[in-house]
Amino acid sequence: METERGTVQGVRWLGESHHTLDDKNRVFVPRKLQGGLDRDAEGHLTAILTRGFEGCLFLFSETGFEAVLSRLKTQAFDGAQQRKLQRLFFANTQRTTLDGSGRLLVPEKLKALVGIDREVVLVGLVDRIELWPKPAWERFERENAGEFDALAEVLCGPRGPAPES
Repeated sequence: METERGTVQGVRWLGESHHTLDDKNRVFVPRKLQGGLDRDAEGHLTAILTRGFEGCLFLFSETGFEAVLSRLKTQAFDGAQQRKLQRLFFANTQRTTLDGSGRLLVPEKLKALVGIDREVVLVGLVDRIELWPKPAWERFERENAGEFDALAEVLCGPRGPAPES
């Protein structure tokens, strides 16, 4: 996994890495990923851990999470669906500090919500890191690998009309 400076949120995370939770529900965050996290007043690495979508957890830098919040603020009380999402999302969000060995505590509630047992895959997605139970990540990759080319429009935008011959 790699991290680079330079996006709007100040972080770019890429790649995947495989880890095992220890007996205290902590997972090691590789040094390359730690570089994208913010530090508190005491110099400890901090992050925001929350329930994600499709069976994973999201890990944001505090700066990256502020960008997420700014997008949500424009829709603060704009209907029942938005309020429902906010309740489910923020009730399962916490600020956390990595320990001196670079380990992140995964709370039991979040661990249970996505079905993490022991094996965890960290996936860098530019502005966030996703934590997946290893079997769920492997299933996601297997089930979606054949769609990669069909998803080109998501990345590149819709194709224009075919050129005339």
